[in-house]
Amino acid sequence: MSTYSGTCLCGASEITVNGPKADKQIKCHCTDCQQTSGTSNSSNILAKESDVEITGKIGKYTSKAASGNEVTRIFCTGCGSPFAHNSSVFGDSMAVQTASLGSSFKSVPYGAELFVKDRWAGVKAVEGADQQETA
Repeated sequence: MSTYSGTCLCGASEITVNGPKADKQIKCHCTDCQQTSGTSNSSNILAKESDVEITGKIGKYTSKAASGNEVTRIFCTGCGSPFAHNSSVFGDSMAVQTASLGSSFKSVPYGAELFVKDRWAGVKAVEGADQQETA
């Protein structure tokens, strides 16, 4: 088991993930992740919801994604830093944005890229990562 933790930009909220060691990240290029991250993609791990604790000034926003599924995004209401998002497609897991976990994931490679159909022209595919168009 591993523990990953971090804070938002303003320090008012914290996230802790207690679960199996994550050996791969997922890069998502969907338009929702682009908009909520403020850049071309988000970097995530899937973690069981029961292994994730987010505390502090927490807000949630639910919207319908391009896939048609509802997605609930969890963020700090103080500074807007994103922590995670849930969707029924994840089952009992949630996508935790790895940037919120400090430097823990700087050397963890990507195992998959999702919504590559929405990848920005200047962003190259990650060599060796599974490439998924995702409807």
